[in-house]
Amino acid sequence: MEGDSDTFSGLGNGGGGGGQIDSKVVQTFQKSFVQVQNILDQNRLLINEINQNHESKMPHNLTRNVGLIRELNNNIRRVVDLYGDLSSSFAKSMDASSEGDSSGAAKSDGKTGLKRNRPA
Repeated sequence: MEGDSDTFSGLGNGGGGGGQIDSKVVQTFQKSFVQVQNILDQNRLLINEINQNHESKMPHNLTRNVGLIRELNNNIRRVVDLYGDLSSSFAKSMDASSEGDSSGAAKSDGKTGLKRNRPA
C-alpha cells in the first residue's frame, strides 16, 4: 500500500458525502488494509517458494510444501476475516453517520432509505 496514505483523506473531513466519518474509523480501515497487504506480500513469497520446491521435485522440498500450503491457506482465511471485519465496520460507520444526517434517510430500523431529498 505504498503511496496510499491519501486513500481515505477525503473521508475524514466529510468527503462531500452524507455524514462525516470519524478519523478513528479511517485509521482502523487504514490499519486493516495494511495488515491485508502484509499478508498478501507474505503469500507472494510463500507461493514463490512453493513453486520452486515443486519444480525441484526433491522429496524434502515437496514434503515442505505441505506446511507452506497450509500456511498459505491460513493466510487466505485471515484476509477473508479481515475483509469481513472491514465490511462490517464500514456498514456500522455508515449507519452511524446516516443517523446523524438531517436528510431523514435513516429509517427507524437502522437501514438507510433509497430516497434522496431534492432541492425545491
